[in-house]
Amino acid sequence: MFKADVIIVGAGPVGCVLAQKISNELNLSCLIIEKRNHIAGNCYDEKNKKGVLYHKYGPHYLRFKNKKIFNYLSNFTDWIPGEYIVKSCVDKKLYPFPINLDTLENFFDVKFKSKKEAIKFINKKKIKIKNPKNSEDFILSKLGSEIYEKFYKNYTIKQWGINPRKLSSNIAGRVPIRFNRNPYYVNEKLKFMPKKGFTKMFERMISNKKIRLSLKTDFFKIRKKIKYNKFLIYTGTPDKFFNYKYGKLNWRSLDFKFKTFKKKYIQKSVQYNYPNNYKFTRKVEIKHVTKQKTPYTIISKEYPKSNGDPYYPIINNENLNKFNKYKKLIDKIENQNIFFEGRLAQYKYFNTDQVIERALNLFKKIKKKIN
Repeated sequence: MFKADVIIVGAGPVGCVLAQKISNELNLSCLIIEKRNHIAGNCYDEKNKKGVLYHKYGPHYLRFKNKKIFNYLSNFTDWIPGEYIVKSCVDKKLYPFPINLDTLENFFDVKFKSKKEAIKFINKKKIKIKNPKNSEDFILSKLGSEIYEKFYKNYTIKQWGINPRKLSSNIAGRVPIRFNRNPYYVNEKLKFMPKKGFTKMFERMISNKKIRLSLKTDFFKIRKKIKYNKFLIYTGTPDKFFNYKYGKLNWRSLDFKFKTFKKKYIQKSVQYNYPNNYKFTRKVEIKHVTKQKTPYTIISKEYPKSNGDPYYPIINNENLNKFNKYKKLIDKIENQNIFFEGRLAQYKYFNTDQVIERALNLFKKIKKKIN
């Protein structure tokens, strides 16, 4: 029998945060059930045979809009600055990405005297679209067709497996467009990497005797053996939980290929995007942000695919309509103290800091129910 006051399905960021808060502040026992053989979800990092720390499921560039989330995580880790600098390889040249003044100057072979001049230049390139309905419209309306064709179109097709015309404008809108020379991948000023890695941070988070962990355990195979006194928290996909009642939700998955080199560095920055060449979307050398002192380095290549572990929800009308039906079921079973949270459970493309903030907000809701 799998029994506890609170059963948590999934040992990713949401599961770990909620287990920590519930066990420490409400003094309730928690059992975390995890299908994989490790905690930390897709944030999981580990050392390879040469002792190089790498991100097993792609780079996680932690940044914070809300300082409270940073302060909360600071209880479980020390930090190093998040040096997230990304380049896009177009016509064998490396350009800063997201698009900034340097990208525009280098790509169009011009020199801008001011931000105003750059905006005026791009305004002439833009295509007038009043209400951008999809990712293609969004970029065309912001930057015009030349930038769209070279930097966005083919990358999006590779990454998502569908034309940008069939993708929500929110997808393209996740990447900032800048009229300054900020070289960083994210806009947030609070950019940090856990000093000893994500896994160590989450290990510290759940080091409480009231928290038990059951790894390599499939929730759906033991579902009938589960008994929770207070709450069930589910962080997996909603369609599976409800036995695909309204059909399957579509996800994009990834294959990773890692190679170790006896070299201090291979790339000049952590990530190179390849919109128009190769089957992989990007090459990542995570050592640029982990700042490990080692004579070795690791390069990972990411190959998007349709099948496999769910990574990215494919946000289009068909999937959103389907999820909205599941959402009604999710809202209904809250009465039974069953809660859904996280990128998979909410079918939304959250960043890590957002997911942690949502977990903390769910904890407040649970606390009210107890008191």
